Amino acid sequence: MLRFAPSPTGDMHIGNLRAAIFNYIIAKQRNEEFLIRIEDTDKERNIKDADREILQILTLFGLLWDKLVYQSANLNYHHQIAHHLLQTGKAFHCYCTTEFLNSKREEAQKQKKAFRYDDSWADLQKDANQQPVLRLRGANEAICFSDEVKGELRFEQQEIESFVILRPDGMPTYNFACAVDDMLYDVSFIVRGEDHTTNTPKQILIHKALDYPKQITFAHLPIILNEEGKKMSKREKSSSVSWLLEEGFLPQAIANYLIAMGNNPPTEVFTLQEAITWFEIKNIAKAPAKFDIKRLRFLNREHFKRISNQDLALMLDCKDAGVGELAKFYLQESSTLNELRDHIRKIFSKKQLDKPEWEEFRDDARLLYSALKSIIEEKHLCLADFESFKAEAMNRTHLKGKRFFKPLRILLTNDLNGPELSDLYPLIWGFLKDIVQIEDEK
Repeated sequence: MLRFAPSPTGDMHIGNLRAAIFNYIIAKQRNEEFLIRIEDTDKERNIKDADREILQILTLFGLLWDKLVYQSANLNYHHQIAHHLLQTGKAFHCYCTTEFLNSKREEAQKQKKAFRYDDSWADLQKDANQQPVLRLRGANEAICFSDEVKGELRFEQQEIESFVILRPDGMPTYNFACAVDDMLYDVSFIVRGEDHTTNTPKQILIHKALDYPKQITFAHLPIILNEEGKKMSKREKSSSVSWLLEEGFLPQAIANYLIAMGNNPPTEVFTLQEAITWFEIKNIAKAPAKFDIKRLRFLNREHFKRISNQDLALMLDCKDAGVGELAKFYLQESSTLNELRDHIRKIFSKKQLDKPEWEEFRDDARLLYSALKSIIEEKHLCLADFESFKAEAMNRTHLKGKRFFKPLRILLTNDLNGPELSDLYPLIWGFLKDIVQIEDEK
């Protein structure tokens, strides 16, 4: 089984989504189940309904799970395992206060030494502190494991000191709950961010203390850098999956981008299902990957081209496939659903001829408007052909040159500049009755 284990503490970061995608792909490749485990034991940091948003995003991306569990449901099991470790002498109570440990850290800093917890401190404050933590005894040998991305990793014995597995209130720490749950659900392969690399030897140590025979395969993904080459902060808008979706980036384009990031795919545009056939976690680069919004915009345009005109029209809240075809015309200058929607709204909205920037063409636009309305109402034969339509409108208004074409562009596109009208017209002539309208029309 593979798992994605998010915490409901805020917006989903693109790094988390990337890990979810890779876990899903590998689960499908290995014909194993895909588990979603909501790690909700940190009650103070949990955000209401954040879990629901996580599940909605995963569903939107097609990352459908076989099992869904909440870590808090396993608390009794965590306590049983912790008690077993205590009874077997592999864990012990520590009565050190926060103040005591802070003073030891300060001493180490003054001596320019790395702070290390000393097991001999455990009972020093037993009389003063009635709420001990439970610590797992540190490693008695180096812990090594092979990382599918980073290669062979080794953590020396002194790097893995005794660490807390149960807090004074009885709540399990992240590493303990995570390691126990991975055993409970028979997890075989874990893909996660490289910020978890130092957690892995602790989780392996927990498994060793419990004589767990299964060896889990790990892959730690390099961090994602922003466009300036710095670590991407959660405060940056583009790091939020929700923000990208709200901006009009397609789930399939985002997934395409995240799978290709730091990778060398056989083709630059692909779907999640296509990636399952060729993806290899070992091909992910060890170096950090830089987020490139321009690249994402390119992929978004390419995925819009793959969508049927009818489906794109529905995404734009229209039923007519012709609107989807019209929207695709604007992919030459637009990349997101929001930008395409703006173009469609602009074309179909009533034209405000009293705009200051249109003053030069206002009277001609009103004259042309009257002529176009008549042509449209008559269902004139010229409507199906731009050259014939243009000639008929010129004949009725006696306008020509800039005095004709600028007002025509205003009435058809709600703008003074834009693409060639001869290219645009075949896509809009069927909608002229809705398009050729002005704001002060009664």
